[in-house]
Amino acid sequence: MPNTLLTPTMITREALRILHNNLVFVKGVNRQYSSEFAVSGAKIGSVINIRKPNKYYVRTGPAMQVQNTAETSVPLTLNRQWGVDVNFTSAELTLSLDDFSKRILSPAMAKISSQIDFEGLSQFVNVYNQVGTPGTAPGAGASNATILSAYQVQPALNAGMMLDLNAAPRDENRRVVLNPSGMASLAGSLTGLFQDSGLIAEQYRKGVLGTALGFEFALDQNVNNITCGSRAGTVVVSGNNQTGSTISLRGFTANTTLNQGEIFNITNVNGVNPENQQLWNCPVATSNGNINFVVTATTTADANGNMLSLPISPAITLAAVGQANGTVNALPVDGAAVTFGSGTANTSYPMSLAYHQDAFTLATADLELPQGVDFAARETYDGISMRIVRAFDITNDQFPCRIDVLGGWATLRPELACRITG
Repeated sequence: MPNTLLTPTMITREALRILHNNLVFVKGVNRQYSSEFAVSGAKIGSVINIRKPNKYYVRTGPAMQVQNTAETSVPLTLNRQWGVDVNFTSAELTLSLDDFSKRILSPAMAKISSQIDFEGLSQFVNVYNQVGTPGTAPGAGASNATILSAYQVQPALNAGMMLDLNAAPRDENRRVVLNPSGMASLAGSLTGLFQDSGLIAEQYRKGVLGTALGFEFALDQNVNNITCGSRAGTVVVSGNNQTGSTISLRGFTANTTLNQGEIFNITNVNGVNPENQQLWNCPVATSNGNINFVVTATTTADANGNMLSLPISPAITLAAVGQANGTVNALPVDGAAVTFGSGTANTSYPMSLAYHQDAFTLATADLELPQGVDFAARETYDGISMRIVRAFDITNDQFPCRIDVLGGWATLRPELACRITG
């Protein structure tokens, strides 16, 4: 019985299925498909707005305190066009779908999915919560592999705590993505937590975790590293009562740098719960209640060792009754000590992530379908749009084919994520 000729729609659907199955980090984040571009087709550089949840405070007493609804959104630029370009012949369209998928589509989709995940995990530079010890893999340090120590699981437990303190929903949408060394270290240390022998056996067979400590765990080789800048010196706050998305610091060695993504905290500047504006209660050594700030752009100290208007996140906003956007319990004072938490200067460390689904978003849009080609098709699945176009090269008697996904990443709510350093 002859094979059915593969159609553009069949190929596109199969390619999208493989891509979706290969994605690790993407599966755990908010995915938005922009239908506004579905008719004419989007182009690289197009901007869409991702709406953020509104924030309100709770009044006490019978008197009304009407609050304005201030809708906010995060602009997301469709600035990435992920694609793989291949040649296949008309004869190969007569293969069974399984054979065509294995020979041609699977290798191509593996490359695209890896790149999309890698760029998504680079969003760690926007996350200011962090647990773990730079240079020490999560779960390392047990003297006896059969004994579960608090130290072994502390990074994962503390990551969950940080999400709780920042009012992340306790639902089925919390995940941890670990790099290979972190997974190897933590998977062995957590086996003693479970009574389910089948789950323990699965961990031993695959070397990965399923669901534990309130998270779904996954392994991803695309976890990014942070490289710390050349910062040096004894750094303190320069000026009293600073607020907003910048801060001035002094005490750096002249002309040393802080890289984007590095974090620091300030003595006596503690975090507050975004829902009730109450002070964090964090007795554990990883936080002590101090809120971290992340550097949002690489900055160099001047010749006098000052970094004036260093860009940071979150914005420094004093918590108060009757407002919903406070981030700290006290404003920094002049001379307050600054402690850096990303690790040693000029050194790189992996940044695994614990996060709720709504911390990050991947948005995709339809690329325009060209006319006058051999074939073209476009499909959308689970918030991801893909296009395949095949033409004919009459000069070389070949059929070049391109597979494209147009999209972009954004950090929607960084407070719902926590870095796990190692």
